[in-house]
Amino acid sequence: MISRRPALDFALASSLAITLVWLAGRAHAQTRLPESFVYLRGLDGTIEQDIRYASYDNFVGRPLAGYEAAECILKREVAAALGAVQSDLRASGLGLKVYDCYRPLRAVRMMLEWTRDGRAEGPTKRFHPRIDKRALLAGYLAANSRHSAGTAVDVTLVKLPVAAAPPFDRFARYGPCTAPAAQRSPDNSVDMGTGFDCFDAESRTSSRSVGAEQQRWRALLAGAMAKRGFRNYHREWWHFVYAKTGPAAYFDFPIRPMSAKEKMSEAVSDHRDERTRYAASMTVVQNAIQPVGHVRARIPPGP
Repeated sequence: MISRRPALDFALASSLAITLVWLAGRAHAQTRLPESFVYLRGLDGTIEQDIRYASYDNFVGRPLAGYEAAECILKREVAAALGAVQSDLRASGLGLKVYDCYRPLRAVRMMLEWTRDGRAEGPTKRFHPRIDKRALLAGYLAANSRHSAGTAVDVTLVKLPVAAAPPFDRFARYGPCTAPAAQRSPDNSVDMGTGFDCFDAESRTSSRSVGAEQQRWRALLAGAMAKRGFRNYHREWWHFVYAKTGPAAYFDFPIRPMSAKEKMSEAVSDHRDERTRYAASMTVVQNAIQPVGHVRARIPPGP
């Protein structure tokens, strides 16, 4: 029997090479934060951040290119919508935690190159226990991720007040992402049935392979996000794209610590937004009062 594996490997290698060339063409020499992007921390500091690609706790096994700081950066309207979700959840004693937000194109290239580097998977096999890493290009890893447009976010739920998670030990041997929560890498979120970035059928948002409680948590998260304009990716319970944006433009500026200037800019922007909301409320009040004055003007004078 003739083996088809060499042909399959050649096809995968060719596809990856074409993808990397395409990405190189799309990447611009960007170094500064575009005006349309903001640090989530500057708009809503109550949302927990656990940026995994700035750490060793991810499927590549090391920090990704462009992640010079563990910060969530998003398009301004996306960050504002995420803040609205946070406000909605607070009454239920819940909050959000983000794992990833804007993702530089150079990090996407690193992910794709990792799938074909020929290295043993080792400890990172826990993220795809039943799938060869070369097969992740089909349905999981994409060259045109909305993360690079600043309109996608990987997110989960936490109970309030948020408990501290044990530190991640890069030399420890954690269980697969489909194992019970106590065997997986440390996380202080609610148990969604699998870990974050678990490339497995059990991570499908509507999977019935996880427990009833985990199904309920997934439905609650999806519902809360949908209410504010986010669309879930059915293969990954954690991945959401903000649907109220136009055509995507992809970026490659690095994620750096929030500067004092950017913190000041966010404070000024918040003050400007507050003045806008105040002006709008005063307009509503004036519109409500004005008709009453007109009515009074038509009342004939008394004797």
